[in-house]
Amino acid sequence: MSGVCVGMVALVTGAASGIGRATAVALAREGAAVLIADLQREAGAAAAAAINAGGGRAAFVEADITRDAEAMVAAAVAQYGQLDILINNAGIFYEADFLATPFAQWRRAVDVIYFGTYHVARAATQEMVRRGAGGRIVNISSVNAFLGAPRSSHYNSAKGAVDQLTRCLAVELAPHGILVNGVAPGFVDTPMAIIDGVSEHETPDFKAFYVERRRIPLARPARPEEIAEAVVFLASSRCTYLTGHTIVVDGGLTATF
Repeated sequence: MSGVCVGMVALVTGAASGIGRATAVALAREGAAVLIADLQREAGAAAAAAINAGGGRAAFVEADITRDAEAMVAAAVAQYGQLDILINNAGIFYEADFLATPFAQWRRAVDVIYFGTYHVARAATQEMVRRGAGGRIVNISSVNAFLGAPRSSHYNSAKGAVDQLTRCLAVELAPHGILVNGVAPGFVDTPMAIIDGVSEHETPDFKAFYVERRRIPLARPARPEEIAEAVVFLASSRCTYLTGHTIVVDGGLTATF
């Protein structure tokens, strides 16, 4: 791709690191002005500074998607005058035993992943509709959205709800020229993959099952930049007739089930 986001303004949540940061960098490379939103103040500011140092345009706002949705959108408009792209990337993951975990802790994932996505999408959509120039929304899902797994019912259910929200918003917002899609990554080398100081992708079990036995046919986890490429396409001017779908970017993982 080359300059496929020139003149566009993007809001990327959870963009201080991982997939979000890689997406912000890729959008800026394609010509978009990017507002990075994250709770990690130092990392978020550093991400914006790195984009600006590389010739792109980026700013940072410290924000929580569960309560600061309107403020994030307002910041994007105040900084750049418009909002064309929303990347709903922010999320959390932790294990939670269904029988033993208190409801409030179990629901926390749903509040952040699903309702956080809802809040920011609604605020961004209101601005896009007000401006009347269409827009792009890309929700970051997960292959867990359509798989069962132990100790993950909270996370998987929330991601499944995000996929359904993607479909419904695509139908409802089409008359406004707003395309809504998702990207469902498999294993990705991000900070979320580090548990108790160890990357799950470096464990003997992961290497034996997913790499040596090629449960992932490409025999490795993805780089954040590889997920970002799919996200940027869906957010770009080249995406004109694709809406309501979640693209799986998993190295072939789900093809082996």
